[in-house]
Amino acid sequence: MNPVGGDGEPAERTGRTARRTSPEEPAVREAHPAERIVREAHPEDLEALGEVASAALTLDPGEGPALVARLAAPPPGRRWTVLTTPGRDAVAFASISGRDPAVGHIDLLAVHPAAQGRGRGRALVGAAEEWLRAEGAAEARFAGNPPCYAWPGIDVRYTPAACLAESLGYERYHCAWNMTVDLGAADLSGGTARPAERGITLHAAGPADRAAVAAFVGEHWNDAWAWEAAQGTGCHYAARDGEIIAFAAWGARPAWFGPMGTAPAARGLGVGRMLLHRCLAEMRAAGLESAQISWVGPLGFYSRAVGARAERVFWLYRRDLR
Repeated sequence: MNPVGGDGEPAERTGRTARRTSPEEPAVREAHPAERIVREAHPEDLEALGEVASAALTLDPGEGPALVARLAAPPPGRRWTVLTTPGRDAVAFASISGRDPAVGHIDLLAVHPAAQGRGRGRALVGAAEEWLRAEGAAEARFAGNPPCYAWPGIDVRYTPAACLAESLGYERYHCAWNMTVDLGAADLSGGTARPAERGITLHAAGPADRAAVAAFVGEHWNDAWAWEAAQGTGCHYAARDGEIIAFAAWGARPAWFGPMGTAPAARGLGVGRMLLHRCLAEMRAAGLESAQISWVGPLGFYSRAVGARAERVFWLYRRDLR
């Protein structure tokens, strides 16, 4: 879901890869008798593949290594694989949806600029599709596989990737967006304000609190958000008389905020805005100049609360694998 160059000619690719049995170690695939264009990556490849992503991700400066590391450490139980080339000049991650096992995702596709235009991206997509079929997927998507994903879809400015997807028969079926917050200009004073209602307190979630926050998130929303809250760099929560009523997290990606939510019985008290301000202030203190609010639903809330603007737009693609 990032620059792949102009892969106009089909490239030979490997056969099926074997199922990954643990999130720590890549699956082993059967060797293909022909000269190999794609191979299964190994743990020792990940550092080099992070550099490939860094070189290719011109719209995500400095995030390539962290992104590869994040995708290589997904939630327990996820079926996934990572593919590369013999020269380690391209990388693709693929996974099976935790919501619908018939849906597969191409989570990341990156080709080093020096290797673009040689069919690397096309070969990696083909090998990823073969792996997804072997895992039982009937559909492949260039779309985020929550909670551990690179982007909601293909950033429209990574035009070569969108062109490659369309040339391979993928249809555009949805549009999503991120919002951007200028952390230098945003008024984040709400993070230090006192809640209007008595008995409500605000807290930074330390290691001892993360399990309780994750349990609250899982009860009110879903396990995907709970995992993100547990894994985030920072997490804050509100409690009323000792009971958690709202949360906000950041850092699933280095400069990304989210998720956040308030229990229905506590909405309208302003605690969501306060937690948002606390998280963004923490991000600013960490040296970040801007924050991305990922896969946004309520545009109006973030626009009013912190002056966020809709900026990154993503196209989501899918293709039938049957």
